[in-house]
Amino acid sequence: MYDESMSNEDIQRRAKSFIEFFGFAPMKKTFGMELSYNDNGDALFDMPYKEALCHAMKDTHGGAIATLIDNAGWFTAATRYDNWISTTEMTVRLHEPAHREDLHATGQVVRVGKRMCSTTMEVRTTAGRLVATGAGTFVVS
Repeated sequence: MYDESMSNEDIQRRAKSFIEFFGFAPMKKTFGMELSYNDNGDALFDMPYKEALCHAMKDTHGGAIATLIDNAGWFTAATRYDNWISTTEMTVRLHEPAHREDLHATGQVVRVGKRMCSTTMEVRTTAGRLVATGAGTFVVS
């Protein structure tokens, strides 16, 4: 459950444990993703361009970008709860191709409730060009 008295220090402590936890995920190696957090406890993901994640036109597949968006939202929301959370809804808007560039995703909390958290997410190239945006809803399991 969400604890309204959770401090920024608590969020940062949880963020540190999630970085370690993500290190065990097989998808980390498959996608080449790296997780970090900003001072607000928002998840930051970096994903290098990998030809193995491309569609037939040799650019990063939208499904790989959607996975990046889901991770940015989930890992942002998860720092706000003591219990496990699940993605219950996610939208993805692909704005333009990644053009074989490395990608950076960020999550940001919109609202934290006792059992549900809403986030927004965005994916940009390392040069700052907006590739995709998303929104997610996560509930305490």
